[in-house]
Amino acid sequence: MTVAPAPEIPDVDLATFVLEKADEMGDKPALIDGPTGRTITYAQLDQAASALAGALAARGIGKGDVVAIYMPNLPEYAVLFHGVLRANATNTTANPLYTWHELAHQLTDSGAKMLFTVGPFLDTARKAAEEVGITDIFVVGEGDGDETTLAELLAEGAEPPELDIDPAEDLAVLPYSSGTTGLPKGVMLTHRNLIANVLQNGHVLPADPEDTSIGCLPFFHIYGMTVIMNMGLHNGGTIVTMPRFDLGEWLDLVEEHRATLAYVVPPIALGLAKHPAVEGRDLSTLKLIMSGAAPLGDELAKAVTARVNVPTIQGYGMTELSPVSHVAALDTTKGGTIGPPIPGTECRIVDPETG
Repeated sequence: MTVAPAPEIPDVDLATFVLEKADEMGDKPALIDGPTGRTITYAQLDQAASALAGALAARGIGKGDVVAIYMPNLPEYAVLFHGVLRANATNTTANPLYTWHELAHQLTDSGAKMLFTVGPFLDTARKAAEEVGITDIFVVGEGDGDETTLAELLAEGAEPPELDIDPAEDLAVLPYSSGTTGLPKGVMLTHRNLIANVLQNGHVLPADPEDTSIGCLPFFHIYGMTVIMNMGLHNGGTIVTMPRFDLGEWLDLVEEHRATLAYVVPPIALGLAKHPAVEGRDLSTLKLIMSGAAPLGDELAKAVTARVNVPTIQGYGMTELSPVSHVAALDTTKGGTIGPPIPGTECRIVDPETG
């Protein structure tokens, strides 16, 4: 069945689409580092992505090349992601909890030519890079060796290359999914795939420039990448990043930044329903709690809503779909449902025994 017609998808690259409000938003915070309050404005994000694209192009990165990002959620994640795209290249986003063996597998399988990481992960990154023959490692923040930092790359002032992207054919990202048997596999997602899903989600999830969300779900994973990072930036909102999740810190950030949107997974929902740290917290600015990545049962969804007085819904998706395919209505009274297909999505119900 099809619930609603597909949105019209512009024929542009993902970075252009996501950052189309950068001029309009200017000095408005685009991303804030939760632990430190360090802020990147929309103007700074736009400028840094272009400067990074120029630095990458000067090092020979271009169409068909893959650049790996191996780091936790930081404001610079968006700079790297969209800078790579503006260099006409492709991102592959790696789980920051990977061992060097696991990272080496992804680097080899994706064909990555260079790697971005942070100081605490340098040892793992170096071992993986050495194993697969990558010599270009760059560090966000302070390093402890000879690696060039992101700040040094941006300071070079190189002009970005001309865009040479076919949105329907060229890959924007290769996220790795363990949704099948064996080792995680790269999922080939085009610029158009990701743009389409941001627009589809925009028809069913309330989001606008006044919204603030807490980026507690990892940006390397397609849920955090599309629904929090790219959708939030496309809508002109503010994203407060968390390098690692802690319920108490998450509650602090919701209160401090008057967050309006909470994208979570069921273990966080369980904490909101049961954990004593929630008592006495002011979560009144939240207008939505959206759960995904695993099933959220009816009883737990209703317990969250009852305790924090915020509509709690869930959706369904998979990395291969960029990722969302279903979202429950905000006013749903049927707990445990993933809701109908989002606009432009076709699905069918099949009996696995009879077909």
